[in-house]
Amino acid sequence: MTEPNLIEAAAAEAVTLTSELLRIDTTNTGDPDTLVGERVAAEYVAEKLTDAGYEITYVESGGKNRHNVIVRLPGADPSRGGLLIHGHLDVVPADPSEWSVHPFSGAVQDDYVWGRGAVDMKDMCGMALALARHYKMNNVVPPRDLVFAFLADEEAGGKYGAQWLVENRPELFEGVTEAISEVGGFSITLKDDVRAYLIETAEKGIRWMKLRVRGTAGHGSMIHRDNAVTKLAEAVAKLGNHRFPLVLTDSVKEFLAGVTEITGWDFPEDDIEGSVAKLGNISRMIGATLRDTANPTMLTAGYKSNVIPSVAEASVDCRILPGRLEAFDRELDELLGPDIEKEWMELPPVETTFDGALVDAMTAAVLAEDPGAKTLPYMLSGGTDAKSFQDLGIRNFGFAPLKLPADLDFSALFHGVDERVPVEALKFGTRVLDRFLRTS
Repeated sequence: MTEPNLIEAAAAEAVTLTSELLRIDTTNTGDPDTLVGERVAAEYVAEKLTDAGYEITYVESGGKNRHNVIVRLPGADPSRGGLLIHGHLDVVPADPSEWSVHPFSGAVQDDYVWGRGAVDMKDMCGMALALARHYKMNNVVPPRDLVFAFLADEEAGGKYGAQWLVENRPELFEGVTEAISEVGGFSITLKDDVRAYLIETAEKGIRWMKLRVRGTAGHGSMIHRDNAVTKLAEAVAKLGNHRFPLVLTDSVKEFLAGVTEITGWDFPEDDIEGSVAKLGNISRMIGATLRDTANPTMLTAGYKSNVIPSVAEASVDCRILPGRLEAFDRELDELLGPDIEKEWMELPPVETTFDGALVDAMTAAVLAEDPGAKTLPYMLSGGTDAKSFQDLGIRNFGFAPLKLPADLDFSALFHGVDERVPVEALKFGTRVLDRFLRTS
């Protein structure tokens, strides 16, 4: 086959591989006892890479169900820093009764590939796997080393995936200076049908926090002034209703300036949130990067309706802007007071600049497939495995390119019902990634 036909074949395979990965239930609840398919997915990836001719590194990181697959494709210039392309194979839970199609069907219908993980992030895994296979089977030598990593446990913080590998197997990433992964490179349609592709250059920090209140146990029929449930409910309501201060980071300013250049829209600081609403569906994601957030997600207390428990607990998902951690802690202490116990698991923010040869290569690859488009940096309100890889001095970007329909509410698909990715977007993304990896 000619080279264009080879790339189209790889793009078609990316659709097939994504569909097959989606059929493997890799639900990660955060509880090791409930894991079902991470190992199966890792074995699937390992087999596909082995068949293509790779010698794989297969790492068990946390018992029989936590597995990671890494391969390195040597580049033409070994003196250059390597590029890491990483993706996670686990997904969050899905309730089949809520979906139009079964979340683990991998169905290809109505011009979409459907399933839990379609955009978070088995689409990127499918594209990366297809290109890794294509390069090896066709003796393609990239400009520099490419390291492809397919990882476990991202949805629970990466303890048995990226974090474990960084702490225990850093030699697998020796020489790597830059990385790309999820939640970036997707298009949004702005004024006059102009598309902007958002490249992730920053992420908010994560703090998954548990609040604990102690009180006096007793019978539910009596008067109690020291009720742990009441005190916890008051604290959770206060925190959940609190609005942290507006902070415009450099990443957000640069994104908004880019939108202004494309559309002419103004984003005055005295009405920044109202102005961001003009961005449509993506405003939820961008709006969440204007201030810190602390969202209560779970409550636990008691064991019987007529017994007042001595302890009540709440889980809170906190997302903190770069540079805001100390101020966030002070505000938290003022809100909750000294009687609320706090413990947490914390992952740091990520931030880099939107410049350099790698960014130029991303932009050129996108424009080659969509000549009228623009590229813009943005901050992700969530988090990725980049939080672990930055500990190795790696510069991180979100670049999983997708050309999306203007009316698709893409941000709602992450952890949402009827998660799906357009077939043509997958093919587009594979072509863009191929061009990028050959020129970066």
